Formats: sequence, C-alpha cells, structure tokens
Amino acid sequence: MVDASTVKELRERTGAGMMDCKKALVETNGDIEKAIEYLREKGLAAAAKKAGRIAAEGLIGTYVSDDKKVGAIVEINCETDFVAKNQEFIDFVNSMAKLIVDRKLDTLEQLLETDYNGMKVREALSSLIAKIGENMAIRRFEKFVEDNGAIVSYIHGGGRIGTLVQLESSVVNDELIELGKDIAMQIAAMNPLYVKESDVPNEYIEKEREILKVQAMNEGKKPEVVEKMIEGRLKKQLKEICLLDQLFVKDGERTVGKLLSDKSKEMGTEISVKRFVRFEKGEGIQKKEDNFVEEVMSQIKK
Repeated sequence: MVDASTVKELRERTGAGMMDCKKALVETNGDIEKAIEYLREKGLAAAAKKAGRIAAEGLIGTYVSDDKKVGAIVEINCETDFVAKNQEFIDFVNSMAKLIVDRKLDTLEQLLETDYNGMKVREALSSLIAKIGENMAIRRFEKFVEDNGAIVSYIHGGGRIGTLVQLESSVVNDELIELGKDIAMQIAAMNPLYVKESDVPNEYIEKEREILKVQAMNEGKKPEVVEKMIEGRLKKQLKEICLLDQLFVKDGERTVGKLLSDKSKEMGTEISVKRFVRFEKGEGIQKKEDNFVEEVMSQIKK
C-alpha cells in the first residue's frame, strides 16, 4: 500500500502528476528512488513523442559573471508563447545561461552532458518536456570572455531578443557598464551585422554591388552614372549594417563610433567594441502553418 505522504514527496521531487507518482510507486514497491528513475524513463519516452513538433517560440537568456569578465547568451525554444511565459521554463533558460558561464562550457554537446540538479541537462530538459507537455530544444549559445574590459548583456521584450557585447577597456567601472548597456540596446534595436566596415567580407560587398548594378540598370540609368550610384547606395547600406556607423538611437545626433570616441576621452582610456552577438527567438525556424480546411476534412474522414 502506497501512503499519501510518499506520493506527495515524489510529486514535489519530480513535478510529475499525482496519479503518475502513485503508479510509479506501485510499480517499484514504494521505493522512491526507483520511482524517480521510473518517472524519468517515462518522461524520456513522453518527450520523444513530442520531438517532432516545431518549437519556434521560446526565450533568450543571458548571464554575466559578477566581475563582468565572462558572459553567455542562450536560446531555448518551445512550441507556444504560453509556455515561454511559464516560470519554470523561464528559470530553466536563465539557469542554462549561468551554467555555461560557471562550468566554462564551449559547445552545445558539453552543455547537454553537464550535471544539473542531479541529472544531465539532456535529461532535465526531457523531464521538463514531459511535465509541461510541449517539445523544447536548447538551440544555440555563445560565450564571451574578456580579460581586458567587460561583457555586458541586454534582454528586450521579455526574452524575445537578447544581445551580448564584448568591450575592450583598461578601465572597468559603472560608467563603462552603462555604455555597454546602451550599445547592447542599440544592437537589439538596429540589428547591425558587423562592428565596422573593415569587418564586412569582400564576398558580401561584391554580391551587393552586382545587385545594385542590376537595380540601377532596371531603372534605366545611363551607364556613365551607374557606377557612381552603386558606390553611393553601397556606402549607405554599409552604414546601416555596421554598428560604429549607425546613428546612436538615444540621441540621433552622433554615430555609435562617435559615442565611443567621446566616452574614451571622458574616461581617459581607449574603449572599443571587440564583438557582439544578437539572438532573436525563432529566427530561421520555419513555423508550422495549419491549414484549417485540411484539418476539418481530415476530421470528417475519420
């Protein structure tokens, strides 16, 4: 006979439903540790059934160490926005970002095999899938390390967009961190692709030149003015995709490059953006589009 207190303890430790806990204890003759193993096995099986569903919602999470020297950004996907607002899912996302920093992880495979709350991350994710009832996936993460400067992060829209910025500076203080936050917000809002023009690959520039040339010819422009038009339009485009050439969103009177220059003079040290990363949830994932008519017809045929 399984008593109620044991069922309650198992439920608290696993998060599984009451009836599932009771069944697990019956199957394992009341051994709570074996019951946990039993539920985890069932959780893994349940998770596998959900693995085919498209997970394009989710959250971006970030974590930066107290000394601002190491930071991580991670994207974890789920199927619906409703689950993305679930506190347990939110806590899991933030825990993964911290785990990446604390355990000095570099690859997704390392993360999945890392110990977390008495199990592997891979198993913890499967248990969460079984408990909440949606497919989930740890899609990607980036980690920055900066000994001579600081890492700063920013989360926008409750986790819809996240950015991580690596600043190089001999002085690390509140003023630098505040500057980093402004730049991280800029990246979230304006989505630059590169730090500066010299970072843009030649292949990208040549491809854009070809596209702009065809556009100009289609507009009926004379050959002698086409080249000037191409260079003018290309220059404008590069300013839009390079962080340092973008107008600073907070005042619009100076570029981000000028902002860095001004702050460098104020603080008496050279400040530069070494690199950045911007994650937007679900970008590049093809979402499933349900066809209502087909769905109704399939039900009728049944």
